[in-house]
Amino acid sequence: MIKKYLQNENYYKITIILGIFLSIIWIAVVNTKLESDFKYYYEIATDIANGLTWGDTYTSIGYSIVLGGIFKLFGASLLKAKIFNIVLTFICYVCFMNILKKLDINEKDRRIIFALFVFFPNNIFYNSILATEILFTAILLIITLIYFTKCRYKYILMGILCGLNTMIKPFFLVFFFAVFLIEFIINKKFFGALKNSLIILIMTSLVIAPWVYRNTKMMGEFTFVSNNGGIVLYINNNSDNKFGRWMPVENVKNSIVNTKEYKEANATEKDKMLAKAAKSWIKTHPIRFIVLGFERLLNNYFLGDDILYVTYGTGMKIYVIVILFILTNIIRNIIFIPAVIYILKKSFSILNHIIKRKNYELDKFELYNVVLFFMFSTIYFLTEGQGRYAFPEIFIMVYSFYYFRKERKIVKRIKTMQ
Repeated sequence: MIKKYLQNENYYKITIILGIFLSIIWIAVVNTKLESDFKYYYEIATDIANGLTWGDTYTSIGYSIVLGGIFKLFGASLLKAKIFNIVLTFICYVCFMNILKKLDINEKDRRIIFALFVFFPNNIFYNSILATEILFTAILLIITLIYFTKCRYKYILMGILCGLNTMIKPFFLVFFFAVFLIEFIINKKFFGALKNSLIILIMTSLVIAPWVYRNTKMMGEFTFVSNNGGIVLYINNNSDNKFGRWMPVENVKNSIVNTKEYKEANATEKDKMLAKAAKSWIKTHPIRFIVLGFERLLNNYFLGDDILYVTYGTGMKIYVIVILFILTNIIRNIIFIPAVIYILKKSFSILNHIIKRKNYELDKFELYNVVLFFMFSTIYFLTEGQGRYAFPEIFIMVYSFYYFRKERKIVKRIKTMQ
């Protein structure tokens, strides 16, 4: 039956329909309520739709701006926000399908990888929460599709979309450097790689410029997209942080937030003070910083606590939550552990290729995946580890997992023949 399904000429349409159907069923059955960051995004989006203030400078509100536009057109409600999530999930499916079709891989492999992506649990249950990750991932996949398409103005388009994603997650500004590395390694032409990456950087800067100007005008000094980078760095890099996860800023011993200077400062000044204190701690505690960094990566990739956000306000029984947590973590780690091993192995292979200047051509998509993996991992090594932060990397993980398994089968076959 599975063989017939894989060979069906309408395979992709059927798979997408099934994925969307499961998402709709999930939303209908699991009525997640708003909490924490998700509540904040919703409230700002509602304010934007009603012509009120567009938040302060504390956190990036790219997602809220887009959601506010949806609310302006169709009215504000939690259900409409969840329907928007399903639209974004559909876009993710279509983009990844077209990305796979542009790769020089076996059709059977392509179909299995696509199914792994569509039915990955997070791609189903994220539809019921108002997280930035779905919109961010949809834009990332559009950027990826454009990058692997022959398009005259693709770097300009990528830069515009990179600007939008920087409004959602400010660290994405560094994407231009990821492109530089990929282009330079593949083509071995420094100035060509520099030109293309600079086009992306310039277009990104132009997109975020109005918001940077708005924040700078509000604060009276240069202010980037958001002012929460310092606090994230501070609460995750201190002697009282035990697990590389979020903690209340007041719980840091001799917390800077309790000082008179901090209380009298504006948001930008507070951000700078927190960042400075965190950097000072890192310099004096390098070993503990490295340990916390790896703990953050373990939290990010191998602890699927993001399923717990879905259960808020649903009235689910504790045993149901525990079962969901265990099942989603098992599936996550079955995919993610081999995928990370494969990516690390590929990274060493790529490094060896660069050092020894070998002539064979690298697989551009695998190089892209490796560079993006290290881009995300470096950010989270420095800042914070949460299960939901790995959501944008699911397409990288399922692709890497599949080829890890395929590679192992080939090795076993060779050993058997010997």
